[in-house]
Amino acid sequence: MVDPRQVVAGFLTLSMFVMLGNMIKHDHFTSVSELSIEATGVEFNAMKIADNTEITNANRAGVEPLNEAVEEVKPCWTKPSPKGEQSNGFVTLSLTMGPEYHISQIADAVVIARYLGATLVLPEIRGDELGKSRNFQDMYDGEKFKRSLDGVVKVVDKLPNEWSSKKPAVIRVPNRVTEHFILETIQPIFQTNSYLRLAIIFSSVSLKPKGTNNKDLDSTACHAMFSGLKLKPEYSEVAEQMLGRLKELSKKSDEKVLAVDLRTDLLEKKVCKTSGGARRKGCYNPHEVLNFLKKVGFSANTTIYLTETWWHKGLNTLKEAFPNTYTKDDIMPAEKKGEFLNSGDSDLARALDLEICSQSDVFVPAIAGMFYGHVAGKRIGSGLTEILVPATGLGASAQASDFISTYITKKSHFAYSCYC
Repeated sequence: MVDPRQVVAGFLTLSMFVMLGNMIKHDHFTSVSELSIEATGVEFNAMKIADNTEITNANRAGVEPLNEAVEEVKPCWTKPSPKGEQSNGFVTLSLTMGPEYHISQIADAVVIARYLGATLVLPEIRGDELGKSRNFQDMYDGEKFKRSLDGVVKVVDKLPNEWSSKKPAVIRVPNRVTEHFILETIQPIFQTNSYLRLAIIFSSVSLKPKGTNNKDLDSTACHAMFSGLKLKPEYSEVAEQMLGRLKELSKKSDEKVLAVDLRTDLLEKKVCKTSGGARRKGCYNPHEVLNFLKKVGFSANTTIYLTETWWHKGLNTLKEAFPNTYTKDDIMPAEKKGEFLNSGDSDLARALDLEICSQSDVFVPAIAGMFYGHVAGKRIGSGLTEILVPATGLGASAQASDFISTYITKKSHFAYSCYC
């Protein structure tokens, strides 16, 4: 005689596998709304789902939440043709606020120099500490940068001696500068003072495509953003070693490498706070990230890289659920820790994060901002479009594909105007 409890158990098991099967073969993305973080203007998914459901065994079982295939893409732009005439003027700037901002600052400077026919001086890099700076070549591959821009703009290592005593005209430039702004504001100043110092302002930022009628400047922006700025080889090697270590660890459990931009130090800072002091949407703490990863079906064996530098007790619950969770301190070669972790230089550590998050199998941005935006751009250019944006209060029917970044689902990133 059949035990009724076995029948019920069998039915529940069958239902679970049907649900998981639907999760895997889900072939469309549910439309989600966009949330703009005022401080950065970078998009985040925003979904409101009932917050009264428990994490089910099916969610804990672990599934492949996304497709394995890497999208094939290629650059849509052609390298801008050489300009026969160069002015005697110079454009200078400092790179500030970290490597995720450096990308945009360089792109704007190259576009401006190209339009003006000016010579671009390799910028210095200013860190968090007042008065502390380093040369461009101390962090980035200066020779590769100059070769990449050969024929696009003229680049020199430093300002000629005869110009060093002159005072530059300082211009505040909105990020993702437009041709109109260059023509109406920058060019008249350059015509009277051929020595400009740019201050790129990020008061309101969008990485959405901007259609223009100037194909030369569009190609210049694409080329500068995706072809020019590279870490110097010895730093790239460290990032490759760390990513290689993560890949080795993931093979042991036959799981993907999941990179999570989780920085608890930012949760109490302006980027994650409203004017009233409450935490903004688009800023997720470790507990919220933990619940999100569980509910969309990541296995406990998943290899997770956190952009935190050091381990701290606030990450313990995440580690308990996902034992293969690591910080930079956990996977960085010991001989490199002094330079990257113990020096107090956040730019170098953040540059490694940018490389690893851009190349991991899956990326989860737990903090809205320029880092998320530029990682998304790099991943689009590489065909690595598995970017999941967290949400809180997920229901039992949550599917990973519902949380694909709107940069991907709506092709709303600048990179889509650069890659086909």
